[in-house]
Amino acid sequence: MSAKTLRKAKKPAAQPPCFWLMKTEPNVFGIDDLARMKRSPWDGVRNFQARNHMREMQVGDLVLFYHSSSEPKGVVGLARIVRTAYPDHTQFDPKSDHYDASSKQEDPRWSMVDVEFVEKLAGPVTLEAMKNDPALDGMLVTRRGMRLSVQPVETRHAQRVLALGKSKHRAT
Repeated sequence: MSAKTLRKAKKPAAQPPCFWLMKTEPNVFGIDDLARMKRSPWDGVRNFQARNHMREMQVGDLVLFYHSSSEPKGVVGLARIVRTAYPDHTQFDPKSDHYDASSKQEDPRWSMVDVEFVEKLAGPVTLEAMKNDPALDGMLVTRRGMRLSVQPVETRHAQRVLALGKSKHRAT
């Protein structure tokens, strides 16, 4: 179920935040980098479905911060959306690894959001642990072949991951 569908199903007056999972490589930008910076743009996403998910994000939504391309892979922290989607400036910079010559200033193809650090988990909630936890059955990241770098997370799954990671924050 997409975040948009979840939002529509809820009463508009008292919407709790939606949850997302965002993957990053810790040697490029990890949870410790975000903790040090406090706030950062999330740029460089070059997948249309992931971009569309970012365009659905609202200020206050929470992000399970996931380290990929590492051992172990897994959720290592929590972040919060502090600015909704806006054009990703790296798409226009020929010196950037994320440059897209076909994207136009008047009609930007790629978006980014700003995130702020909330907390680092007591320990990683590994992909293996998530796959083996029946309470996380159906969570997108646990599906075979799921490589999407930005994905919605159901509240019940977010609650379980935060509990496994001994988070101080409780999902509502």
